[in-house]
Amino acid sequence: MNSTRNSASDPLSAATEKAINWSIALSVLLILAGLFAILIPPISGLGVTLFIGWAMIVGGITHLIFAFKTHTTGSIFWEILVGALYIFAGGYLISHPLAALLSLTLLLAAYLFFEGILEFIHAFQVSPRHGSFWLVIDGIITLILAFMIWRTWPSSSAWAIGTLIGISMLFSGISRLMLSLAAKRVLRHAL
Repeated sequence: MNSTRNSASDPLSAATEKAINWSIALSVLLILAGLFAILIPPISGLGVTLFIGWAMIVGGITHLIFAFKTHTTGSIFWEILVGALYIFAGGYLISHPLAALLSLTLLLAAYLFFEGILEFIHAFQVSPRHGSFWLVIDGIITLILAFMIWRTWPSSSAWAIGTLIGISMLFSGISRLMLSLAAKRVLRHAL
């Protein structure tokens, strides 16, 4: 009975180990991409701007396609209008990436400002609970970052988006790598 169980689990174990190895490799690539983005933030900021521009164009095309799937005249008009707006905005981002990066950086500062305010509100709502202090710390750091970006804008456009995306990618890669390594240890102990 044990031999049947071992032979039945071998293909599953092999597939699982292969998936874990792919996850480790992708984690390392994500870490390297994050380090690249942190080391050369203007290039990564422009990359993010171009990505957003193309995503908006794809979204606009999707709205235009959806417009012809609706059956009411008002819906068709609004879907075409929204689709055209997306395509225009995406085209602008792609054709003027430096100006778009300036705008996105200012938008990021505003977003972080409002996020910091909301963190304070959330902290006061859950204040009797243990750990609410960390929400206050998060709000303070977020407001400081928003102020730094806004105060040094437009020169902050050269570092803000690229650096923050790089940090996010770096920590995502590290957390994915740690999770994959833990899964690999569990799989080895299970065999």
